[in-house]
Formats: sequence, structure tokens, C-alpha cells
Amino acid sequence: MAKLIAGRNAKFARHLSLFVVACAFLALAAPHSADAKYASIVIDAGTGQVQHEANADDRNYPASLTKLMTLYLLFEAVENKRLTWNSHLTASKHASNQSPTHLALAPGEKISVHDATMALIIHSANDVAVVVAEELGGTEEKFALLMTAKARNLGMNRTTFRNASGLPHTGQQSTARDMAILAQAVIDRFPRYYPMFAETSFTFKNRVYKTHNRVTLNYPGADGLKTGFTHASGFNLITSATRNGRRLIGVVFGGNTSRSRDQQMEALLDEAFSAGHRGGPLIAQNTQPAPQKSKVKAAARQSGEGDTDAVSSVAPRANDKSDWGIQVGAFYDKKPAQTTAQDVSKKYAKLLNGGQISVLPLSNTKGRTLYRARIVRIDREAAYEACKQLKRAQQPCMELRGGDQDIAGR
Repeated sequence: MAKLIAGRNAKFARHLSLFVVACAFLALAAPHSADAKYASIVIDAGTGQVQHEANADDRNYPASLTKLMTLYLLFEAVENKRLTWNSHLTASKHASNQSPTHLALAPGEKISVHDATMALIIHSANDVAVVVAEELGGTEEKFALLMTAKARNLGMNRTTFRNASGLPHTGQQSTARDMAILAQAVIDRFPRYYPMFAETSFTFKNRVYKTHNRVTLNYPGADGLKTGFTHASGFNLITSATRNGRRLIGVVFGGNTSRSRDQQMEALLDEAFSAGHRGGPLIAQNTQPAPQKSKVKAAARQSGEGDTDAVSSVAPRANDKSDWGIQVGAFYDKKPAQTTAQDVSKKYAKLLNGGQISVLPLSNTKGRTLYRARIVRIDREAAYEACKQLKRAQQPCMELRGGDQDIAGR
């Protein structure tokens, strides 16, 4: 009997060991999908007012929505004449090794800026994203730093980029609100280039690539922008659509399938269009045009960084230590903007010592004026610490460089 029990125990131990090994293997091999979280937002592009939001500030993996920032920086390079649409970019070995989706570029193969743009919008080509990154940043890692800096510049305060494509990286995260800010920045900043997002196919090396963005294809008035998917992110989508002269921007994160994601986007847009204009909160953003060309060049010469991030600032004053500020709100009336700035300046007087109140107007696409409440002429440390404390108190705040001038936040 003892031998029988011992034999059974040994057999059970072997089976248990095999089971544990199998479970460990499956855990390693299984797609990482547990972190995909649903989030969404719809904004009115004309006013910046939020029409709908759900978990809009939760950080998620953006997947190929990342490429919208890659395109933003590429558009800047074209606008600043660093590149032309006919400039040719060369694929490195690193670029050619990117996993699908891609154009299967070989090391040393060239692609024009125009074709690269189409490949990113329509085919979401990962190898092309790296080609662009290496052209503009030297390396993909350095380009990711430029992407994150530009995100802060636009007010995308909860976004960090680690690569140009959106391929899985645990440090690469964004929010639905931040992606709505980016989409509006693209539309406002590059009206000449934005129609490219409505294209549904392009040809490269005699092969026709067709879009898989079904919402742009099928939803009335939709003219962009970008899809995204990884196992960790779920199915993501940014869409802009116009109806009766009114433009909406929608973002969905964490869809279970591409079909359910698309249906959710269409339902959100339908509801927002049907409901008409709502007086929801404004998204924190800075999407105004770049400074004048002369100022851009001055900034580029002073920074020594060329034109890649020249739009981020105008030439700083001699006393660069006090060339910072904070924005604490944006209003359609000047009086509440002034009052808010005064209240913050008084409450945080010790931290903002020497800061000056500034209310800057900004006209939007509907002809309305937005008044931005700012405290300026402070140093960088004071700006970041003030925003840190304000956000803890559930008050909006965005750090700015050159905050007393009409430029984007840094």
C-alpha cells in the first residue's frame, strides 16, 4: 500500500510540475491585453468645448495613434522648409527591421516625404515612422524626446512618447483628452496638409495600399484621422467629422474589436451632432499658428537646434531665468480670466513672487475670442511647482515658456 501511495504521489508531482511549466509558458506567450482600458472624448473643434467624456484623463497605450505626432513634426519640417514633399528619406537597418505593419523597406531604400506621409496615414507603416524619426531626430530615441516636448508644448501633459510608431512600450502612454488636443492641433496648425487624412489609398512601388479606417470611409462627413491597435491598447481611433459647418473630434481608446470601436465612435459623434452645442468645459490646449518666420529663425539660431523644434518658442529675452509663466484657465469673457489670474497670483504669492498677470486673447475658427489667464515673468522652477500644486487642488494649469507672448506652451 505504501508503495502504491508513493507511486501515485510521484506521478501527481510529475503532472503538477508539467502543469506549472505549461502555465508559465502560456503566461509568457499570451498577448498582453489586461491593460487595455476604455476611454473616450468628443470635443467641438470650433470652440474646444467637451461634448462627451469617459475616463478621458486615464493614461493608456496609444498604439499607432502615436503616428499623429510623428506626422505633426514631419509637417513642421515641411512648413519650416527643412524638407520638401519631394525630399527623399533613407531607411536604416533599424527602420527596416520594424515589425508589421510596414512597407518592407530595405536598408538604404529611399522614400519621398509625400509617400512617407501617405504610408503613415493610410497603411500605418512602422518602418516609415522610424525613417521619419531618424531623419528629424538623428535616432528614434532622440526623436521620441522631441515628440514628448511637443506634446508638452501643446498642453498634452499626461503623454509620454518612447518611439515614433506606437509599437509596444510600457513607458509610452497618453490619454483620450491629450489625443483630442493633438488632433485639433493638426487641424488648426496645418489646414493645407490636413486633407491628406481623407485620402483612402496610395501607390508605392506599383502596389496600391488601401486604408483600413472604416469610419473615414463610411461615416458621413468624416475626413480623418488615425486608427491604432496593440494587444495592450485594444482598438483605438481618432476621428474628425463635419456636419452643417460644425466640426467634431472624437477619440476612443480600448475597443474590444475594430467593429465595436467604430460603432462606438459613430454613436458618440451622432449623439454630439444631434445634441447641438453644449457648454461643457474647455480642453486645455494651445494650437495657435507658429510665430513669424523671422522669430522662428532667431529661436533656432539661439537654441542651436535647427528648425525641428523652432515653433516651440520665440527668441528668449536676455534674462531667460524669468522667461516662464503659467496658464490657469481660458474663458470667453475677459473678466473671469482676469479674476482667476488674480486669485491664483494672490493665493500662491510666495511661489509666484514677481510674477505679472497677463490676459491674452485668441480668436478661434468661429470668430469668438478666448481669453487666456496667465501669470508670467517667473522662472521655470516656479512655473512647474505652481502647476504641481494647482493640479493637486484640482485646478487647471499649464507651464509656458515665454508666457507673456502669444506662443504655444512648452
